[in-house]
Amino acid sequence: MSELFSIRRPQGPIPASDKVRVRGMSHEELGAWLTEALGAPRYRSDQIFKWIHEKRVRSFDAMSNVPAAERARLEELATLEGHALDAVATAKDGTRKLRLRTSDGQFIESVLIPNDERGYTQCISSQVGCALNCRFCATASLGFLRNLHAAEIVDQVYLAQDMLEREAEQSGAQWPERVTNLVYMGMGEPLHNYNHVRSSLGILTDAKGAGLSGKRITVSTSGLVPAIERFGREGLGHEVGLAVSLNATTDAVRDEVMPINQRWNIATLLAAVDGVPMQRRRRITFEYVLLAEVNDSDDDARRLLRLLRGFRCHVNVIPFNPHAHAPYRRPDPERVRKFMHILRTAKLPAYLRTPRGDDIQAACGQLALEASA
Repeated sequence: MSELFSIRRPQGPIPASDKVRVRGMSHEELGAWLTEALGAPRYRSDQIFKWIHEKRVRSFDAMSNVPAAERARLEELATLEGHALDAVATAKDGTRKLRLRTSDGQFIESVLIPNDERGYTQCISSQVGCALNCRFCATASLGFLRNLHAAEIVDQVYLAQDMLEREAEQSGAQWPERVTNLVYMGMGEPLHNYNHVRSSLGILTDAKGAGLSGKRITVSTSGLVPAIERFGREGLGHEVGLAVSLNATTDAVRDEVMPINQRWNIATLLAAVDGVPMQRRRRITFEYVLLAEVNDSDDDARRLLRLLRGFRCHVNVIPFNPHAHAPYRRPDPERVRKFMHILRTAKLPAYLRTPRGDDIQAACGQLALEASA
């Protein structure tokens, strides 16, 4: 197989810190470090982990049940430094895009999407930029600057929840809205930053911290086959959901819109996905971005049915969100309707995802590109 595609290298590493990033530590790692560095009793890790991940404090001084001497020592050795909220854009449909500035001055994005009922689904980033150069994605125009540390991934969720709580307090609401669902579908390829993504999942689902349900978390991939195989081997499919960006039904088209296909084609990708053990009640999600006159024909819909035959899955069909960094168009409503009709007539669980935030540059990477220009 010709391997024309190569994964871009980051322009730099995760910035080094002369202090320990405790927000990126698991409960167990934190406990071991506190014992070694501070000689702290075992129960101290419960207290500090709760302050960091349930109460989301940004200062060691706020940890009122930790002795002053230990707080002073924590200030010397550790850091709770996180992102700054640089900009918030709110769409007519309630979607909000957050542009965050990292401690080294880079820009990343996170999106809050209102759920049908209460709360929000948050789309979070795993890298600054991306290495994979999908042609329809605005993030690809940023290049690949670096991976995000687990602490930086986690902090996106905490900043969003802090914002929602401030808004509730300002409006006099009795209960703040909450982030109830997470999707690792923001800037970057999550499985390309596997170790930090996995660490962040463990932190966010820890019952003694944020306590988010793994059933409400989905990790997306564009088709990084070795990492999908590792995802399966390590049992992550029993903890969180997996979403696969397919976006084409032939290798010729997928080679063009998603160059990673030149390295791991559709058959190889689907074989890897088929080998991932999943929680019994959970389905694989396949994402399919509809591009006008590229992958939206009746034949494409029929091929999609054949490709996914035998998978316990559902398909999210997403009409393309146009932006200046890609040469594609959104199909007209009638073409979308016909595509969906073929899938649903064949009883494939297919859901049309209405494009969100057209009026706030909601395509992934657009707001960060604006700041970087």
